[in-house]
Amino acid sequence: MSKKSKSDRTKEFIIEQVAPVFNKKGYVGTALSDIEKVTSLTKGAIYGNFGNKNKLAEACYEHNIRPLQRGVHNAISTTGGALAQLTALLNFYRTHFDQLADNGGCPLLNTAIEVDDTSPLMKDKVQRSILNWKNELCAVIRKGQLDDEIRSVVKADKFSTTIIAMIEGGIMLAKAMDDKIYFLDVMDSIEFKINNELKIK
Repeated sequence: MSKKSKSDRTKEFIIEQVAPVFNKKGYVGTALSDIEKVTSLTKGAIYGNFGNKNKLAEACYEHNIRPLQRGVHNAISTTGGALAQLTALLNFYRTHFDQLADNGGCPLLNTAIEVDDTSPLMKDKVQRSILNWKNELCAVIRKGQLDDEIRSVVKADKFSTTIIAMIEGGIMLAKAMDDKIYFLDVMDSIEFKINNELKIK
């Protein structure tokens, strides 16, 4: 394995320090002074590595979303049938909600809200993240249908969209109300839908 260059190590350091700030304060709300403070680097050193704030924001989004994507993928790739995989997904979010909340909330949700009408490139990244998540869920549901676990009349794409919307909405409510129970109630509602609308009786 080749040794990382000093430039690569510096970029990684900047991303690791700045990514949590972007997630909590937003890409617009994060000032250069915030970036300088957490990195102890000058504007020249920061922009010398990324060119501009937008490039840094893109790198930080990827850094913030990657562990979440990995966790979701691992949860729905567990051994067992489709219903067990979907339950594992819910349990992943239940287990990691506190960590998400402490880090400023879901980076997908935060970024989607902020860049909706302000940054086409960041919006494209958000859309790709959502589509990847939706495609993974659709694959699980369709496999469950082939294995006679899930009702054939279920529309995989629509149900996957509903799961994503409920999870992200639950996070939003819990953060807004400073009360985890809002999120847990939504997780229970999703589990009810899975057991009563997907599962073959």
